[in-house]
Amino acid sequence: MIIRTEFHGPDPGWSVGSNERTGEMNAFNDSVIKEFRANGGRVGGPFEGRTNMVLITTTGAKSGREITNPLVYVPDGERIAIIASNGGADKHPAWYHNLRANPQLTVELGNETYTGKAEFVTGAERAELYERMVEIMPQFDEYRRKTTREIPVAVVYRQPA
Repeated sequence: MIIRTEFHGPDPGWSVGSNERTGEMNAFNDSVIKEFRANGGRVGGPFEGRTNMVLITTTGAKSGREITNPLVYVPDGERIAIIASNGGADKHPAWYHNLRANPQLTVELGNETYTGKAEFVTGAERAELYERMVEIMPQFDEYRRKTTREIPVAVVYRQPA
């Protein structure tokens, strides 16, 4: 049984993992996190049946506190790739800065929780992973058209226990 949370994104252009962690977005992300944890990594609403969801917990670059964000990911063998699109905004999401400052993170994938290490990739590898994300969620094509920045792609490696 999937426990459902009502999904009401702040506006049609919102993105899970956005830098806007106040008000409606904070409440929305919190509801996605709650549903993810209650349902072994499955969520409904705009993500039902069409995306790979993951929760990442990073250490705040400035605050030092733990911050959890729901994101979509691209499976890539033993690792996953996450995209710092920020919905096509001209600035990187906060979690990007957190991973730049401290690449260690906690990953919740389905019912599993593990420690990971993020590495930002460039060039052909970045481009290939981004295209794979566009195949999964076509709105990522719109995100890159909305901004002049190159949207970063990070791969997350599982760390030994």
